[in-house]
Amino acid sequence: MAQNIILFILLLTTMQTATIFQFNKKADISNWSVVDDVVMGGRSSGNFYLNNEGIGIFEGRVSLENNGGFSSVRYSFDEINTKKYSKIVIKIKGDGKSYQFRVKNKSADYYSYITSFKSSEDWETIELQLSDMVPAFRGRDLDMPNYDKESIEEVAFLIGNKKAETFKLEIESIVLK
Repeated sequence: MAQNIILFILLLTTMQTATIFQFNKKADISNWSVVDDVVMGGRSSGNFYLNNEGIGIFEGRVSLENNGGFSSVRYSFDEINTKKYSKIVIKIKGDGKSYQFRVKNKSADYYSYITSFKSSEDWETIELQLSDMVPAFRGRDLDMPNYDKESIEEVAFLIGNKKAETFKLEIESIVLK
């Protein structure tokens, strides 16, 4: 009996999750914003919207003109404590291209913690280890520890593969696990 209780408690603690964002037809995406390389003179153009099924769509075109080369979509929110979690789980459908997933401990920080993933053209669930996320600023790794914070206030998706390309990433959910 005691073993069953211990197993049940372990199961509960390993199953804890916190939803960062769940897309649906009524989702409020007003705190999501697109940031392209136009902030530094580039010509990339990204767009973010909900489709008819309530899926978040991040799509557009990356241009290398005027030293450009990236598009991103960011979501800022009230601080979420990450002490109980080790991963971020994203449910997405992509276009076969590589993307970065980024988190900020504080939305005012100048740097992000980043990790890269290659998308598939099928729906998939990708688990990203927080401790594997590397601090970076403007494409350069910083001489700081990997993510070791206790909270986050911003997440982002970024595409910047050093080539001109169109892109489309469908996002269903972002969850801490």
